[in-house]
Amino acid sequence: MALKALAANKLRSVLTTLGIIIGVAAVISLVALGNGVQSFITSQFEAQGANLVYVFPAQVNTKGGANRSGFIGGAPGSRGGLSLSLTVNDAAALEDKTLVPDAALVVPIVSGNAKATSGENKWAGTVRGTSPSYQLLNGQKAIYGAYFDEANYQSSARVALLGSYAYQKLFPDGGDPTGTDIRINDVSFRVAGVLEERAGNQIGGDDDRITIPLTTARERLFPSRNAKGQTTAGIVLLQAANKDRVNALIEQATEVLRARHNVEFKNEDDFSVASQQDILATFGAVTSAITVFLAAVAGISLFVGGIGIMNIMLVSVTERTREIGLRKAIGARPGIILAQFLIESIVLSVLGGLIGIAAGWALAQFVTLVSQGQFQAIVSVDAVLIAVGFSIIVGAIFGVYPAARAAKLNPIEALRYE
Repeated sequence: MALKALAANKLRSVLTTLGIIIGVAAVISLVALGNGVQSFITSQFEAQGANLVYVFPAQVNTKGGANRSGFIGGAPGSRGGLSLSLTVNDAAALEDKTLVPDAALVVPIVSGNAKATSGENKWAGTVRGTSPSYQLLNGQKAIYGAYFDEANYQSSARVALLGSYAYQKLFPDGGDPTGTDIRINDVSFRVAGVLEERAGNQIGGDDDRITIPLTTARERLFPSRNAKGQTTAGIVLLQAANKDRVNALIEQATEVLRARHNVEFKNEDDFSVASQQDILATFGAVTSAITVFLAAVAGISLFVGGIGIMNIMLVSVTERTREIGLRKAIGARPGIILAQFLIESIVLSVLGGLIGIAAGWALAQFVTLVSQGQFQAIVSVDAVLIAVGFSIIVGAIFGVYPAARAAKLNPIEALRYE
């Protein structure tokens, strides 16, 4: 009966459900995008390797962001600036097995934006300066050529490893570019190799990078020294010998750096040491909060849609006053009338919710398609269930008043209604 009543006014029913459709679609698509962002961030961190510990050149509260004023007077980097606290010498000290026995690998990393050219072909993205140990850290192999070695690192050789996406941009015709000269920020480099694809050729991801020796990066592209004239390292990655020794590694690295930076009290650290799980938890909390906020904003459409349903149901009660009187006259109880109009309201909201889920899923897939697979929007079962639940609740809540009004009509007055 509810379906027949709604089908009698098809256009009105469709327009009534639009608010629910838009609200549910917005919630589904925004949550899917939030899940996709979180998955992308996680994949980028995990691509670096397992059992990682990050050393940052600033005080970092993993529950509240970075504090750039955490540098202390007299310490390396006290001149100011987020990237001046850690040095290449600090990274070398962390490699000392007598001081940091649980560090299997120590990898300093600096990065910056740059432009590269190969003939008429151009690329713009991130150049990463690191040590040869970085290959051992993330296990990324070269499909052409080979990773630069310690001799290249110590001599600040102008050699470059191309990520798969950077390679496609600079050498669209394919082939082995090893030994070819390219220019990065107008500095000549020789291509040492091309790295295998790691993250689906994502723009801004690990594949969209050029890797060079850190010493070369600091001398040729991103010069940076602290107040003592020491070459700085952006961050330092440590890999624990096994996952059970991550906390021990954090303590060992902290003590070494405090000694080197003349830090006496914990709250005066001009660096931070955090595990990979700490960093992922921080990013996860931020992205989750943003996703919930956006979903809540989109949920306002559900409220507006509920008001629309109530409005139309009140109109429907008025239009069908004589029908209600007739049903009551032949024995329909108030509960039956209440259920009739309440079911119509819920059917409207549920239909709108189902269409909204399809629209939200389609929008999420469209975003994935437009990004050409470089970003994957993830539609979760939880988001679908929440959307359906809310649409049912909206229909029930906003349908109660019109249904109760219909149930309370006096049958004699209803039959006389014109």
